[in-house]
This record gives sequence, structure tokens and C-alpha cells, in this order.
Amino acid sequence: MDQKELVQLIREVTIRALANNQTTLEVPIAVSNRHIHLSKEHVERLFGRNYQLNKWKDLSQPGQFASKETVTLIGPKGKLEKVRVLGPARGDTQIEISLFDGYTLGITPPIRDSGDIDGTPSVNIQGPRGQLKVDQGLICAARHIHMNPDDATRFQVTNGQRVQVKVTGQRGVIFENVLIRVSPKYKLEMHIDVDEANAAQIKNGQWGVLIP
Repeated sequence: MDQKELVQLIREVTIRALANNQTTLEVPIAVSNRHIHLSKEHVERLFGRNYQLNKWKDLSQPGQFASKETVTLIGPKGKLEKVRVLGPARGDTQIEISLFDGYTLGITPPIRDSGDIDGTPSVNIQGPRGQLKVDQGLICAARHIHMNPDDATRFQVTNGQRVQVKVTGQRGVIFENVLIRVSPKYKLEMHIDVDEANAAQIKNGQWGVLIP
């Protein structure tokens, strides 16, 4: 048996072992549609001076919410309307779309971890009170798992680690390079985008098995 075959055998054995211990290694999955995080300055430029985002519904991560406000993204080839603004306002504006959305805009978004926006594409944003062009901030968010320190201890993983997640089903898949993000503010949940979910027929609330 060569090294490649041995590695594959170990992986298959690990997957079977973890699948039999789902009570401790399962991760709930959420499908993230296109959305935008706005800085306070950009909230005011798009919606008006001293404007405050209005909560539509709470998100799964504590303190985060989907607002009633939406914007339109405008690219060289097309536009995306009714892109949901998430709150609260952040330090920097970040726009998260899928690769397919990028084709609509005529912009190729790089796959980046959230917050890593240096050198990313610019895009025009239209709001009810104005339009602006951000110099950077358009990304396709890399798949990741939010968890608190107790979860990290239970899963025996650390912040910044990359893991695999196995999802079963008719179009079962193993997601590679899943970033672990640990914070006391987080609730256990894996985030993937719409393209990834459609490819594997994954719906919100489905579970995957983490493979360290």
C-alpha cells in the first residue's frame, strides 16, 4: 500500500468513526444568501444622516440581525437588487456574494475569509438616498464554522484551524478547508453560500460531521 492509499484509508476510517459519534461531532449548517455589512459612514450615505438600521429579524449569531433595509449592487455587466443589509454597522463595509452572483455583476469575487478584504474588487452600491463606490470589500465568503470556546474544546479544534465537514445524502460531499472561528460571542453553526448548498442539495438546519 503506497502513501496515497494509506492516507485515503485513514480518512475513510475517520469518517466512519466520526459518523458513529454524531452527538458530539455534528455541526448545524446555515445557507448564507448574498448580503452586505455596512460601515456607519456608508449607512448614512445610502440611507440618510444619523440613520439607524431597523431590525427585521434576529440572526443565529448573538447580536446580529437582518435589517429591513436593502441595497442594489451595480457592476459593469448587471446589478443585484434587494441585497439585504445585516446589522449592526461594522467598521468596514463588506459585501458577500456567490460566484454565480459575480457573473451577473461582471465581477469575479475572490474567495476570502470574512474581514480579509485587502485588494478585493470594488462595486457600486445604490441606496434610497444616494449611491457610492467602495474601493474594496466584495468577496465570496469562505466556508467556516462559528463556535464558542466550549465547543472548540469538545471538538478538539482551535481558532483558525482548517477542517473537513462531511454531509450525507443523495449528493453527499466532504467540504475541505473549512475555517474554525472561535469566540465567546459565537453560537455553533457552519456557514456555506447558496452555490455550495445547491451543489450538494443542502438546506438550512441540515447537519454535517466535523473531521479535524
